[in-house]
Amino acid sequence: MTLATLSRTDDLIERLAAIVGTKHVMTDEGDMGAYLTEPRDLYAGRARCVVRPGTTAEVAAILALCNETNTRIVPQGGNTGLVGGQIPGTSGDEIVLSLKRMDKVRELDTASNTMVVEAGMTLLRVQEEADKADRLFPLSLASEGSCTIGGNLATNAGGTAVLAYGNARDLVTGLEIVLADGRVLTNLSKLKKDNTGYDLKHLFMGSEGTLGIITAAVLKLFPKPRSTETAFIGLTDPDKALALFTMAQKVAGGDVKTFELMPRIGIEFVLRHGPGTREPLSEPHDWYVLLELASQSEEGLPERMMALLESAMEDGLIDDAAVAASLDQRKDFWKLRELLSDVQKLEGGSIKHDVSVPVAQVPQFLREVKAVLDVQMAGARPVPFGHLGDGNIHYNISQPIGGDKQAFLDRWSEANDIVHGIVAQHQGSISAEHGIGLMKRDLLPGVKDPVAMEVMRAIKKTLDPKGILNPGKVLA
Repeated sequence: MTLATLSRTDDLIERLAAIVGTKHVMTDEGDMGAYLTEPRDLYAGRARCVVRPGTTAEVAAILALCNETNTRIVPQGGNTGLVGGQIPGTSGDEIVLSLKRMDKVRELDTASNTMVVEAGMTLLRVQEEADKADRLFPLSLASEGSCTIGGNLATNAGGTAVLAYGNARDLVTGLEIVLADGRVLTNLSKLKKDNTGYDLKHLFMGSEGTLGIITAAVLKLFPKPRSTETAFIGLTDPDKALALFTMAQKVAGGDVKTFELMPRIGIEFVLRHGPGTREPLSEPHDWYVLLELASQSEEGLPERMMALLESAMEDGLIDDAAVAASLDQRKDFWKLRELLSDVQKLEGGSIKHDVSVPVAQVPQFLREVKAVLDVQMAGARPVPFGHLGDGNIHYNISQPIGGDKQAFLDRWSEANDIVHGIVAQHQGSISAEHGIGLMKRDLLPGVKDPVAMEVMRAIKKTLDPKGILNPGKVLA
């Protein structure tokens, strides 16, 4: 780095400090460390500094400055992303923009069932604030204690309640976004009906910070369920799980909130490594379903759950089931599902996939992938689990017992080719809820319609002509 360049970058940091205050600009490598790596340690970057604005006006001033100086900027929420979208590159000349200080509730309107929150609020706190008003914000993720609502919207997060309430983009009526040149696009609308031209908010949700930075959102709230029934079900195969899902929709209709599919090997991992966990049923089963019903009525739901399980048992769809008799038992059931991803690291290398196929094709997809893996990656242990009700399967693959971890992880591309190739045969998606980020950026042109890619690049060029927003993510 030349003296002239050093002088320019130091001047930039001084100007950033003038916007947010000196204590909110980090330049020490040790202080920045937590912002430069991600949960799975797959990506690590370097940054000129980390900037922590506290208001939308400060974000706007930062982006105007970065636009003026051609400084590339990487927005970051809770740093829980799994595809590297929130991590800077290795050049060291990007700045990380952390939104964690922007964590206020601006308004809560129970009449319109909306809440205006800033992007840095954790998802858990959003849920808690809604609960205080006797309302429900239904987005739920394993990382909800640390992920932020801005990150959830920027990646269009999914989670366990998509079946009943939709993805993150379905839970928003308005956004506040700072554009690449510092202009603020304000559309914090509570309206359910508004046909005044393009619905711009949908451009930014799922764009992973490449088109603008979400600073606030109007979230949809829902009445809190007055009755919840949770069952842990053992069965023999995904085909029967699919038949059970169809039956559940007939019996319980819109009260079906969650329908999660899990293999025995995943439950064994959790029982082996998860503190305070125990067998959910009296005997082991090849597959399990976590089924949850929720109703606005305080009566009748237990009877519907029992009727469903009895019918499923009579039809030979399920082998055993337990219905949570207390809140603690419900939490125990959920712990088995929520720990599934984390415990895999304790079994060695894990190659992970976040894919979706049409719901009716999930069992066939699972069979086809396993058949190919058994031949081409003999000894590898498939651990597919996920949201059967919306077709989203996390097809994770753990290394062979006693195998070399790095040698296994070096076959990531080979595993991708197998899983994604079969996904394509079923007209599915290589990213159901985690996003594209850096991990899947180079795969995107091979699975996306060429015209769609052209449109995406045109939108990026229009909104970020200098390419300063989250460079190298989503689009090469």
